[in-house]
Amino acid sequence: MPDGQDTIIIRVLDSLAQVPAGEWDACAGADNPFIRHAFLKALEDSGAVRAETGWHPQHLVAEDGSGGVLACAPLYLKSHSYGEYVFDWGWAEAWDRSGGQYYPKLQCAVPFTPVTGPRLLVRPDDPRPLREALLDGMLQLAGRLGVSSLHVTFPTEDEWHLMGQAGFLQRIGQQYHWENRGYESFDDFLGDLSSRKRKGIRKERRAVSDAGVTLRALRGAEIEERHWDAFYDFYCDTTDRKWGPAYLNRAFFSHLHALMGDDMVLILAEHDGEPVGGALNLVGGKTLYGRYWGCSERFKFLHFETCYYQAIDYAIAHGLERVEAGAQGQHKVQRGYLPRITYSGHWISDPGFRNAVARFIEEERRMVELEGQDLIEASPFRKDCS
Repeated sequence: MPDGQDTIIIRVLDSLAQVPAGEWDACAGADNPFIRHAFLKALEDSGAVRAETGWHPQHLVAEDGSGGVLACAPLYLKSHSYGEYVFDWGWAEAWDRSGGQYYPKLQCAVPFTPVTGPRLLVRPDDPRPLREALLDGMLQLAGRLGVSSLHVTFPTEDEWHLMGQAGFLQRIGQQYHWENRGYESFDDFLGDLSSRKRKGIRKERRAVSDAGVTLRALRGAEIEERHWDAFYDFYCDTTDRKWGPAYLNRAFFSHLHALMGDDMVLILAEHDGEPVGGALNLVGGKTLYGRYWGCSERFKFLHFETCYYQAIDYAIAHGLERVEAGAQGQHKVQRGYLPRITYSGHWISDPGFRNAVARFIEEERRMVELEGQDLIEASPFRKDCS
């Protein structure tokens, strides 16, 4: 289109530093902290995200003819499948067994962050089909690079439907979220639960208190470097036991605090005046997002108290509408966190392999939906409160 105002130019950037924060955030909005320029740039500036760690930035930016940013998307060329939380290891193994090379692949995502949010970031006042332009740009880049596949993980439901129209395979998953039904206190929330579940939660909270553990929520300037030192040790303990080497380094937390400190809530558990555990949350819009957790001493039920119950306390006290407690964990259901569907879109370059993956996704979807129904039936809420 000859008119400079109507022209849409897609550029590929290998660093967030190449786009002004204000331009990116005008597309990202303010509600979801993980798609903001500051969060993504902290990952890059700390060295947690770079080509050497298997996350080579290939961010898309759609510009008008005068260079103004209209839309953008966080995109990475990946040499593995770590840190995604939508698992495709089986696909990679099958592809390799057939004589192909699954990696590298393209991934539109927030690294190490299984939180639903926009992935096709568009200025809200622009009526043009910019999300479609971003998807088309991703597909063109995938073809130019000759990658096996392109994956968009944890997008919004609207974006997921748009991907389906663009030919992406549509996959679903499941997480567990707590919803604030206008509660004025934790006891108010407990009143909505069955008697047995209510007693169980009170018993768990009492066990932590009786062990002499105290908890407090620190936000913004209240969080000091010594707190990050302790928390990073907790975080590494969890990753060492569950997944191996930590995705994030110590520098990341200081970088993020400098950029987004007021959006960070650190729940710190202490015993005899010393930190023994902690959970990091981010606040966005009306949601508290639980992200990282760890501890140095094993106290019974400390995980549940620090990650789930303290998060509910904080959400109620600050008028937040929900708590998203991260990926996996059916044990969350009995603590008031109910299943919610998550989405991902997948483009596969090879037609035969695409058909095989499509069959797998269809069967998987039925299983996820059935499991969600079963979990809802096992809800701890009284039937008149469901």
